[in-house]
Amino acid sequence: METPDVGIPEHLAVRMNMAEQYEYLRTKLSRRRTLVTAGAVAAGGLLTGCAGKGTTTDNKAALPTPATSKVPGAVVTPFGRHLAFGADPKTAMRISWQVPFAVRKPYVRVGLKPDDLSRRITAEVRDLHTPGLTGVRPAVEQYYVHAALDDLHPGTTYYYGVGHEGYDPAAPAHRSTIGTFRTAPGNPEKFVFTAFGDQGVSNAAAANDHVVLREDPAFHLHAGDICYADTNGLGKTTDGYDPTYWDLFLKQNEPVSRSVPWMVTTGNHDMEAWYSPDGYGGQLARWSLPENGFDPTHAPGVYSFVYGNVGVVALDANDVSYEITANLGYTEGKQTKWLDGRLRELRATKGVDFVVVFFHHCAYSTSSHASDGGVRAEWLPLFAKHQVDLVINGHNHVYERTDAIRDNTVGRAVPIGASTDPTKDGIVYVTAGGGGRDLYGFPAGVKESYEGHVTRHGTVDTVEWAKGQHTKAETVEWSRVRYRGFSLLSVEAESGSTPRLKVSALDGNGKRIDHFEVRRGR
Repeated sequence: METPDVGIPEHLAVRMNMAEQYEYLRTKLSRRRTLVTAGAVAAGGLLTGCAGKGTTTDNKAALPTPATSKVPGAVVTPFGRHLAFGADPKTAMRISWQVPFAVRKPYVRVGLKPDDLSRRITAEVRDLHTPGLTGVRPAVEQYYVHAALDDLHPGTTYYYGVGHEGYDPAAPAHRSTIGTFRTAPGNPEKFVFTAFGDQGVSNAAAANDHVVLREDPAFHLHAGDICYADTNGLGKTTDGYDPTYWDLFLKQNEPVSRSVPWMVTTGNHDMEAWYSPDGYGGQLARWSLPENGFDPTHAPGVYSFVYGNVGVVALDANDVSYEITANLGYTEGKQTKWLDGRLRELRATKGVDFVVVFFHHCAYSTSSHASDGGVRAEWLPLFAKHQVDLVINGHNHVYERTDAIRDNTVGRAVPIGASTDPTKDGIVYVTAGGGGRDLYGFPAGVKESYEGHVTRHGTVDTVEWAKGQHTKAETVEWSRVRYRGFSLLSVEAESGSTPRLKVSALDGNGKRIDHFEVRRGR
């Protein structure tokens, strides 16, 4: 006779309050699958909407249905709120959050005043199942909730609260959970955005969040390696993996992401091989990003948006990386073709002065992972063709900034405090990988050089990743600024008669370690 298990698994207990623990012990959780995920694939069933490489599906097949649960909604507390823009930041916002159990009838209340949240928007639950590994981890059920807010007014501050049957955010007991967001202005005006990659969960990551808040950005760019639930980052099922790290990550970032749209793309640690398609089923469950890339159901980290006078393009460099090849070529060239067309469109869009591209793997870096030849081969010709103004990467856990690069060499030296013109000089590439994960260094004998600590500029012996996962040596002159502490980017965009991007790098305490300007046609 089987002995009944009357305890609460540790991975669940740490996420539950006392009421939730009591309810868990009192009744079994029942649920209905709400999202076709790779949990089903890992268990042996390939379902509609989770096709592999080269397979087309009907997008409607992957739409989730409301989840059900026997846990009373009154004891289920939402957490991990995070915002993202829809395709048009002036009129569309996506609100996402997590609940520890499935809930009925989730929704968002929204209004123009905190005491008048009269508009009610139905939300959807996306259930993510991670199968257990004997002796390693138990199976895990996670529930992510998403609401799409469209037809908003530009340049407007909205108040919102998230809830479900039995939990009303407008009730007096939950009023402290009400958040705010602001849509993009109807006409370009000065604004700030921030960026980093490789954050994870740590004291340094939380400290960087505080610096982001002090910058009061219109949005934040996260250039991949978001959470590090996958510790190895090889995109294989042999990687170490703990999905509950995502719970910690979303709780950590909620003080920022509840009011600042948190725009992510995928790094190598975000290829979670337990989920289909291509390891991105988990990302599809957790994030609601602009669905205007070449295939949002298979490549969620590929999209674009325009905010003010800046066009932003997010790319998935796993598709082109020569270093880490789990997803090399998975889009069969479709992403690169889309990139060419999207950059052309942005350059032709009235009011767009600057184009910023962000992705994970480095085009130019001398740190541990060095430069990726696949990125250079596939995308740099397009960046030059369309005169991209700024490229932001992560992957290397340092801050490193190049001079303006043209034809794979220095087009113009850009010392700290200088300005550059992409139409003449080339493109500045920034590695902003000091988001919070353990730090890297630079090649032996290569000194740091940053604002207040400038060392002699010279050549650096480094490598470039080539086809076949091998490296080839190169000696470079383009490494201008190097800093191995935790850091982030803060970019101020100005429009008007003299448009400019004022780019600053800040350390984990908010002290500036680099700055330069991008001005077109100076």
